[in-house]
Amino acid sequence: RIFAFIKGFFRVIFSLKIFILLYVFIIDVLLQRRILKESFIRWVMHMFIYGGFMLLLLMHALDGIITASVFSDYASTLYPFFFLRDLFGVIVIAGLVIAVYRRSTKKLPRFRTNRKDTYAIILVAVIFISGFFMEGLKITSYSDFTRMVKEYSDTDEKEEIEALESLWVKEFGLVSPNVSGPFDEEALEKGREGHEMSCMGCHSSPKWAFAGNGIAKILTPVALRMDQAGAVAFMYWLHAIACFIGLAFLPFTKMFHIITTPISLFANSVMDKQRSSRANIATRRVLELDACTHCGTCSQYCSAMMAYEALNNDYILPSEKMGFLKTLSAGKELTREEFRAIQEGVYLCTNCDRCTVVCPSGINLRDLWLSVRENLIQKGVPEPLILSPLSLFRGLNQETVADDYSGPIKAARMAVAGHFDLLTDPGKPISFPTGKKDDPDLTIVDNTFAYCFGCQNCTTVCPVVDNYENPQEALGLLPHQIMCCLGLGLDEMASGPNMLWDCVTCYQCQEHCPQQVKVADILYDLKNMAIRNMAKGR
Repeated sequence: RIFAFIKGFFRVIFSLKIFILLYVFIIDVLLQRRILKESFIRWVMHMFIYGGFMLLLLMHALDGIITASVFSDYASTLYPFFFLRDLFGVIVIAGLVIAVYRRSTKKLPRFRTNRKDTYAIILVAVIFISGFFMEGLKITSYSDFTRMVKEYSDTDEKEEIEALESLWVKEFGLVSPNVSGPFDEEALEKGREGHEMSCMGCHSSPKWAFAGNGIAKILTPVALRMDQAGAVAFMYWLHAIACFIGLAFLPFTKMFHIITTPISLFANSVMDKQRSSRANIATRRVLELDACTHCGTCSQYCSAMMAYEALNNDYILPSEKMGFLKTLSAGKELTREEFRAIQEGVYLCTNCDRCTVVCPSGINLRDLWLSVRENLIQKGVPEPLILSPLSLFRGLNQETVADDYSGPIKAARMAVAGHFDLLTDPGKPISFPTGKKDDPDLTIVDNTFAYCFGCQNCTTVCPVVDNYENPQEALGLLPHQIMCCLGLGLDEMASGPNMLWDCVTCYQCQEHCPQQVKVADILYDLKNMAIRNMAKGR
């Protein structure tokens, strides 16, 4: 896969596709067009967090590499760097406030906030808030001032140092245990001379650091006590450790999308299923799992949303499937119930591609669902949905499906027919609802089967029956025989034959019944009853 990536990379770079990458970089990566198309306020939120964070990373975190090499007179406490650092930090905080507001107050349907979302917001908030507090504490810190005087002052004269201290108390926010206002103008002028000689080259007025300076003013009454307690050092280590925790956990949290989302956008803009190598497609799919930001946009547009409302299975929603697929791809052990939930969620996908079209990270979600679906079906957990011949995926792709369906189909048919003992514990008897009045949830809605007198008209007109040379062997029970079973109270036997699942719901049987038996509706209800039986048996 590494060699396939290198080959594909240079093939794109030295072709006209390079212009596609440049376009995507400007429009989708820098300007975040995909997010803007969905929501302006969300675009503002993301641009605040993304833009402020990246500018701080380049100007502040990497100042020794980037900023100092561009500006020869750079110092972190000089204007405009003082001002810009606070400005970018406040922009990020504003983005976080919008994010918290959206997730806590905007009650969108199918919108989920999981622990990873909360952890990411908390971690970023701790980094920036601790940075602001550290800046405010440094402005007021007397121990920091005395350290700088020892290291950088050109004089040892007590009077000159006291004059400088007076100036810093009045104009630079310093909280001193020795001097306080009002100050003599002559002393202040002397302090300015000392400041110009020793401090002006690397210290601008803290007023430019509007956020840190505001915090310094708030902390002024307790600044001395906090300074004596080592608050500056504490806040420094809190800020540093939070930053390193963010770096350490970057590959394991949703923050990794900072790297993988641009790669996903680039890859999907130049790759196609027919021409790209299978190795590169596999690599792209793995990266896409980390490119997901769990924004929930895909779930808002999902065509299977009504299935989620009916079944209450979170893994029907695309945004929730993505997190679970990461767990699955990592090879972690899943319980049978977890496996069944994700299998159902993947299989209920209608392949409408709406999630892919709206994904801000450019993830080819439909391709992910199709690639994982067949693998999950072969795992051995019965999935009754594969029994229908009208399955969209199977119907359109049955010639290209590499795996044999006979095993999964057999397991699903055994499960819905009530043979749980063959799938779990052969020695354990299983009881099933009868479909009578004592179990109203599983009662067949229409009892017109009682009117059937076995004329076999439904069986004669059935196109499914006509498709087989020996239909009873292939289908188990024919439509009129299923009606007979129901009349005899053999609900369990009636819910087991293949005829239920091969039925194409054409309503020919129902339309031609002289007794007005609702044959097709009854077969449909039997399928629902069989699946509910299966769910209860689990």
